[in-house]
Amino acid sequence: MPGQLVQTDTEVDPMGELSGVYRHVGAGGTVQRPTKEGPAMIFNNIKGHPGARVAIGLLASRERVGYLLDCDPKKLGFLLKDSVANPVKPVVIPNEQAKCQEVVHYATEDGFDIRKLIPAPTNTPEDAGPYITLGMCYASNPQTGESDVTIHRMCLQSKDEISIFLQPGARHIGYFRELAEAAGQPLPISVSIGVDPAIEIASCFEPPTTPLGYDELQAAGAIRKAPVEMVQCLTVPEKAIANAEYVIEGEILPYVRVREDQNSNTGKAMPEFPGYCGPANPELPVIKVKAVTTRRNPIMQTCIGPSEEHVSMAGIPTEASILQMIEKAMPGKVQNVYCASSGGGKYIAVLQFKKSIPSDEGRQRQAALLAFSAFAELKHVFLVDEDVDCFDMNDVLWAMTTRFQADTDLITIPGVQCHPLDPSNNPAYSGHIRGVGVACKAIFDCTVPFDQKERFERAKFMEVDPKRWLPDFV
Repeated sequence: MPGQLVQTDTEVDPMGELSGVYRHVGAGGTVQRPTKEGPAMIFNNIKGHPGARVAIGLLASRERVGYLLDCDPKKLGFLLKDSVANPVKPVVIPNEQAKCQEVVHYATEDGFDIRKLIPAPTNTPEDAGPYITLGMCYASNPQTGESDVTIHRMCLQSKDEISIFLQPGARHIGYFRELAEAAGQPLPISVSIGVDPAIEIASCFEPPTTPLGYDELQAAGAIRKAPVEMVQCLTVPEKAIANAEYVIEGEILPYVRVREDQNSNTGKAMPEFPGYCGPANPELPVIKVKAVTTRRNPIMQTCIGPSEEHVSMAGIPTEASILQMIEKAMPGKVQNVYCASSGGGKYIAVLQFKKSIPSDEGRQRQAALLAFSAFAELKHVFLVDEDVDCFDMNDVLWAMTTRFQADTDLITIPGVQCHPLDPSNNPAYSGHIRGVGVACKAIFDCTVPFDQKERFERAKFMEVDPKRWLPDFV
């Protein structure tokens, strides 16, 4: 894809500078302005890490994700919905065939230090430490053996320790860790960094679309039209993704906790998807690293927390989950769904709804309620008609301006659990909020009443092909 990848050989400091550069190149999302959507980038000269390279922003463009997954960008939600329904189970290949194990570093070796082996950057100079932001965490239920892959924020704490943030009650691996700790046992885990886009996108599915026991690598296999290849780890009884650039092997220790910012003392973790720096957690579980394996000449992959890359990874699976939920209840009514950049891919969903008969009036609001059920962290749902481009927020706001009256079309649902990283979901913001993460969810019904459609017909223009006048017009 012309113009979709840039590289630099100029030395860059991974501590804040690397992300500071990419903010201007192509971060987008909820990153502080100025920023923009732009190409992916590879840094070939990382300060303090001779020979290392770092890639950033691979998925920071919906157009690029569509190209990489061979799909119309506006149909990605449908692609992922179908992938969950048609799973392709992963397969295990021999160790000698796994590219992720071409080079092996054991924690027992003299001089072993993950901070030197892995060129993990910080997003800002205030981060708690270097973060792994695109690590595919893979672990298994210690009671049933069922496995799961998820992305978590992980901070390098020492030469062989990594803190891991597991949002309480929301992630399968967190549940697996609780089961292991209750039995007094460590939880074996692998962290695969630098994998193909289908795996990164599929790993971000959440319940109820992928309930406990559903391994999201099956959905990745469906997208890839080929099974994800796994390999047995060398030091722990768990598997890793065989095509990864880096793999960290380790165990989440029982009863051990660490303060996330113990090395920086800034009180901050890293910038999260809402656009704010998340507060450092006072105690997090610890991964004790047993080994780091890599490809030859590996490329570290990272992302900026609030960037468009997070919107792609979180938002597109959420669109699929909403489509799946509503299609079961009212087939054919929702034409498309977009989880907007301004919501970080999680807080805002725009539903394009088609009213065909008088009894469809009101069903659009039922669809919004189903969207909240499909994805618990959703805060605002915008409903628009089929003549509004749900992927164009200017068009959505046009509909809100000309087809919405707040006293009639705003539906509020107070006191519902949403997401703790939204700073307005906090008792300090409003006395009506009972706990951190509790929100007043809202439906903005910007659809035209069925019996008034003639009054709201958009101006019709002549259909022409502009290439007749401008041959190079895209």
